[in-house]
Amino acid sequence: GTDVTKLVEEFGSPLYILDEVTLRTACRQYREALTRYYPGESLVLYASKAWSCLAVCAIAASEGLGIDVVSGGELYTALNSGVDAHQIYFHGNNKSIAELEQGIESSCTIVVDNWLELHNLAELAPTEQPIRIMIRLTPGIECHTHEYIRTGHLDSKFGFDPNALDEVFAFVSQKSNLNCIGLHAHIGSQIFESQPHKDLAGVLVDCWTKAHSYNLAISELNVGGGLGIRYTESDDPPSIDTWVQGVCEAMVSACEQQQLPLPKLLCEPGRSLIGSACVTAYTLGSRKVIPQIRTYVAVDGGMSDNPRPITYQSLYRVVVANRMSAPLTETLTIAGKHCESGDVLIPDATLPKTEPGDIFVIMSTGAYNYSMASNYNRLPRPAAVLVKAGEAHLILQRETYQDVIRQDRLPKFLAL
Repeated sequence: GTDVTKLVEEFGSPLYILDEVTLRTACRQYREALTRYYPGESLVLYASKAWSCLAVCAIAASEGLGIDVVSGGELYTALNSGVDAHQIYFHGNNKSIAELEQGIESSCTIVVDNWLELHNLAELAPTEQPIRIMIRLTPGIECHTHEYIRTGHLDSKFGFDPNALDEVFAFVSQKSNLNCIGLHAHIGSQIFESQPHKDLAGVLVDCWTKAHSYNLAISELNVGGGLGIRYTESDDPPSIDTWVQGVCEAMVSACEQQQLPLPKLLCEPGRSLIGSACVTAYTLGSRKVIPQIRTYVAVDGGMSDNPRPITYQSLYRVVVANRMSAPLTETLTIAGKHCESGDVLIPDATLPKTEPGDIFVIMSTGAYNYSMASNYNRLPRPAAVLVKAGEAHLILQRETYQDVIRQDRLPKFLAL
């Protein structure tokens, strides 16, 4: 184990602490489950929007995973971490011309989301070397999760309507510079059910069947990601093994019914790879007691390093690193330091008696914490360390106040 209090002494707080073994184990669980349950070719893609940085992308790639990116910045990060461009899939519902050109130049696979993008690619792609594309569709599958992270229902900004695919396939079949290799769909995030992804396998195979009449050489079907993780005691997601088994069996069954060969099966886990591999350490500061109502304690971070509670009403578990054996005697509301009443990380936490300077550790903060972090109230973003064999390695430098104003410009007429 690693002493979190000593890490805070060395690197300061707030501090993201990423465990290499936990991340690598999750990568292997996905890869090995696909090998175990799917007779055909397969590839796991790390959905890097969960946490995109050089070190995380490098670990995923070293475990045999490809990378799913959703912006030019994420593509740039993946390429600079050493990921093979042929293992990168470029998503996004409104890619700019510059991003499309970046994708074409890199030779990654571009996942086409809409007609504008399709027409732009047809104009931009070189005729002498066709680019690889996938078509993203909106499958019309509902799942039980927060409305902000549902993406597969028909009322979604993402993807083509499955009923319009004939027109899409006809267009692509006439473009020699577009090589359509697959179909993609994603139905949401933090999902605890298995059935929606099983249903999705059937929808993708049905759409693949339709593509055959247009002589498109489609060989890949991508079911996206979305498997949830355990943030609180009451959360009960299926295991990685169970989720993968369900998807694989559904894909095999759907292909058998349509008398089709097995496609290359792709999936895109993000949260279920990185979420549980990281914790965030904070230093406790002030306390406010409101008799018969609640007791607030404030930490030295908040919504700028973890916006999920204020955005999605997300809940987390917390421990006090320097009081692990102390009895749990208080119910506290853990607030951040931002000038915002809603800046509450955990509304009701049962903890031991605490004092200023204690180290609070919030669990399972690997997904959508650093990647959604901001400089709200001009707070510098925290550092991140990777723990390997008990030793901490800096993977993200803590920002300074100079970093915070680095992009500011003061016109001469405003100089004081």
